[in-house]
Amino acid sequence: MKKMKRWISLLLCLTVTVFPMTACSSGAEDSSSVSSAAQSSQPAAEDSSSQPEQEDNQAQSDTITIIDHADNEVEIPREIDRVVVTDIYPMASVITVFLGSAEKLVGIHPVCMSAAQSGLLGEIFPEILNAETGFMTGSDLNIEELLKLDPDVVFYTAGNTELKSALDNAGIPAVGVSPSKWDYDILETYDQWISLLSQIFPEHAKTEMISEYSQKVYDMVQERVKDIPEEEKKEILFLFQYSDQQMITSGKNFFGQFWAQAVGGHNAAEEVQADNSNAVISMEQVYQWNPDVIFITNFTPTQPEDLYQNAVGGDDWSSVKAVQEQQVYKLPLGTYRSYTPSADTPVTLLWMAQKVYPDLFEDIDIVEEVRSYYQELYGIELTDEQIDRMYNPSSSAADGFQS
Repeated sequence: MKKMKRWISLLLCLTVTVFPMTACSSGAEDSSSVSSAAQSSQPAAEDSSSQPEQEDNQAQSDTITIIDHADNEVEIPREIDRVVVTDIYPMASVITVFLGSAEKLVGIHPVCMSAAQSGLLGEIFPEILNAETGFMTGSDLNIEELLKLDPDVVFYTAGNTELKSALDNAGIPAVGVSPSKWDYDILETYDQWISLLSQIFPEHAKTEMISEYSQKVYDMVQERVKDIPEEEKKEILFLFQYSDQQMITSGKNFFGQFWAQAVGGHNAAEEVQADNSNAVISMEQVYQWNPDVIFITNFTPTQPEDLYQNAVGGDDWSSVKAVQEQQVYKLPLGTYRSYTPSADTPVTLLWMAQKVYPDLFEDIDIVEEVRSYYQELYGIELTDEQIDRMYNPSSSAADGFQS
């Protein structure tokens, strides 16, 4: 019946154009635990008659209803075996790490696949490399190809109403995931993503454990940077994308703002009021800001050496303080591109704080912190070589990304 409904919908809509989350782009509490004391407090003779019929029907239902980040009530199968991730790029990696497997992921965006191939995700969970990507080309979603994957649920960027409508018309349960609902607070956003997944896959619920770890790291960083005078805080510039054609940074309304403030610095481009990542800037603005530290994302192939050697276009970085002092860093590439929310988020914060203020965090052994984090929270054992590659990513990490 499910397949028939979906294929009939093709008569209405075969291909739809959607707009992907540019960089990727309060959840309910866990509901997996049930009080055994409450269950055993009723006399055995009354068990069959004391429960409302509606509750009994719900217990036998093949579906559950959740509230997604677009505040939509979404009815999804209780048992989910086939998952597709469309334009919310980091979600494929988050789901994989959350479940401890990519076996349920039958379709992911090509941008997700390029990160899995270049980073550690495809090495740790090689089954993700078998996921289909042909249902999306850039920002174009092919409904016919998507339906061939027979998904139980599809994740999309909350707010993309056109994609939501297409999925609804095709009879596919669509769950909206937001990258911006919490004002680009990356830790809170990741917590809320995990909370949503804990509703959908309650047998894997781990909201509280992950939130506690993230909060512990954040509080520790804040404690160490709190006494830095305002005028001595480092000016941090993020190069989201950089080529001989354009330079894009994070203005006040994007992830870079959170990162800079979370590590006790200033976002050098805070005055740029762009609503998304498309905050195009010039070298003249960089000269004016003269950042102390520069972080380059994995959404661009540019490496620190390219700035040190003035290898991009005709730009001359030699007078910029961060370049003069060799304070240009490529962001880590672990389970996903760490500029956005991902399983790597808490340890990325710790790594970034150490790069900005090395004297304040000289006692932190990042390798051991990362190893312990993945082992204790996700049961993943990383080798020294894997951790080294995570924090020294190659330029190929940006392959397949389209802005």
